[in-house]
Amino acid sequence: MHQFFVEEAQIGREFVTITGSDVNHIKNVLRMKAGEKIRVSSQNGRDYFCELSEITDTFVQADLLKEDAPSTELCGKIRLFQGIPKGSRMETVIEKAVELGVHEIIPVAMRYCVVKLDAKKEAARIVRWQKLAESAAKQSKRSVIPSIHPVMPFEAAAEYALSCDVRLVPYENERGMDSMRDALLSIQKGDSISVMIGPEGGFSKEEIALVEGKMRLVSLGRRILRTDTAGISTLSMLMLQLELLGAKG
Repeated sequence: MHQFFVEEAQIGREFVTITGSDVNHIKNVLRMKAGEKIRVSSQNGRDYFCELSEITDTFVQADLLKEDAPSTELCGKIRLFQGIPKGSRMETVIEKAVELGVHEIIPVAMRYCVVKLDAKKEAARIVRWQKLAESAAKQSKRSVIPSIHPVMPFEAAAEYALSCDVRLVPYENERGMDSMRDALLSIQKGDSISVMIGPEGGFSKEEIALVEGKMRLVSLGRRILRTDTAGISTLSMLMLQLELLGAKG
């Protein structure tokens, strides 16, 4: 069943009106027909099963079915702070992070980031990254589209991360998995969680000093992981814990 996102104003009492690029996707790419079922989510994360009733060149109308679709969101909101990696790795991080349930992704400019974006390049990247997040949200049947923030300097990102209930920094110099186990077990249903991932060159001593004592340094094992692998590995562990908490009701 295909997933689509709409604004609140597009949801009526009996039907949903889909406009924009999704119209062409439904009509000409997916070649869907009236009577087919779709899943629709609103800005506020409300979810519906719908049935296509009218397909035109400018809009698609889908009748609301009686039952609400179940939410696919985790029972806690994760903010991923990702030191900007080189090449296409940021795109990999965004795609997989969205699939794993992240709520926000904040690209972070750190001391050892290889990539340095000027204002023009940054604006274009953010637009592309947000579109990628939307595509991944549709593919993975998310109830919301995670937001991609503008690039933050490390100091601002660290301050923003401190507003979360649980604050994690996977760090290559941290030893033993006890720290990660204890962090996972400390999470409560509804908690907000920040995850700070360093770039290819890792964190600088100054960056670690800034967050030490305020965020929890954790280990991801005895092997050194690439920056994109580190984020995905951490999010996978968090997803497991949050899914288990959510299943308890």
